[in-house]
Amino acid sequence: MAGKSGRTINATPQNVWKKRLISWEGVLVVILVAVLILCRAMSANYTFENVLREMPKYLSEMFLMLPMAFILMMGEIDISVGSIVCLSGTLGCFAVNAGLPFPVALLIMLGSGIICGAINGLIIVMFPELPSMIVTLGTQIIFRGIAEIMLGGGGSISATNADGFRAIGKSIGNIPMVFFLVVIASVIFVLISTKMKFGRELMAIGSNRLTAFYSGVKVKKVLFITYVTMGAFSALCAIFFTAATYGANTTTGKGFEMDAIAMAVFGGISSTGGKGKMIGGIISAFVIICLRIGLGQKNMNSQLILLIIGVLLIGAVVLPNISAMITAKKKKASV
Repeated sequence: MAGKSGRTINATPQNVWKKRLISWEGVLVVILVAVLILCRAMSANYTFENVLREMPKYLSEMFLMLPMAFILMMGEIDISVGSIVCLSGTLGCFAVNAGLPFPVALLIMLGSGIICGAINGLIIVMFPELPSMIVTLGTQIIFRGIAEIMLGGGGSISATNADGFRAIGKSIGNIPMVFFLVVIASVIFVLISTKMKFGRELMAIGSNRLTAFYSGVKVKKVLFITYVTMGAFSALCAIFFTAATYGANTTTGKGFEMDAIAMAVFGGISSTGGKGKMIGGIISAFVIICLRIGLGQKNMNSQLILLIIGVLLIGAVVLPNISAMITAKKKKASV
């Protein structure tokens, strides 16, 4: 149908379900189903109960992915989160071993994470000329170095009084408590990114920081809050990871930052900022977690698992670019 302007107006309503299916989030759902079928075919032990039993130590990393997605949306990065997990876990074990009440130990862990996040945010805000990659690389070394000094020659510590960690590591039926917390946190982050002003400000900063600033966005404030949130959720990750392992060592949290970034980027969140949906990161996190559990049950080398995740990550970055090139060629050919 042609309007007064001469433009053609499509009177047929767009198929919403078709649009969702061909979106990256729809593709991720298909990949998740394929991973579940593949892992079940590889191992008879890949059952719902066994997956839930092994999930807690992997689910804790989702607490890192959620705020990491926000940081990536702004076009920034934080590679110190694994070291914050190590430091918070170490402090928590020392606290319970010293006889402090478990709630106090939790506050110490959360406080350490918030302080570390605030340090990152403060440096990045005060010295905007410094890339966040360099800043968090430096703090990564510092935070893990503090944990290693505390751990001493042995390089590890076990929580001798692990009753508190054991309590929060319990399950409700077959479902671990951490799963419910991850779902609640995921819903909150989705709502913030889609329905709230803060989410729009994140995208604005990632799209064009200078334009966002002149549009009234308090860029420094948003940056600082996001990095503090990242620190707090790193501590939350440490709490539930310690609940699954009952201890900490110098390698605790090593590589967690790469896992969090991989989950977010594979979910369609652009590493250059201003693009992506939170729901994609959440689905991709479950894809990677289920894949890790399945490959782990086949006793595959951990390096091979990292290789597969790396291939998935590169695919997630390359495919949209290929799709954009094909679309551009089609438009050019039609013209």
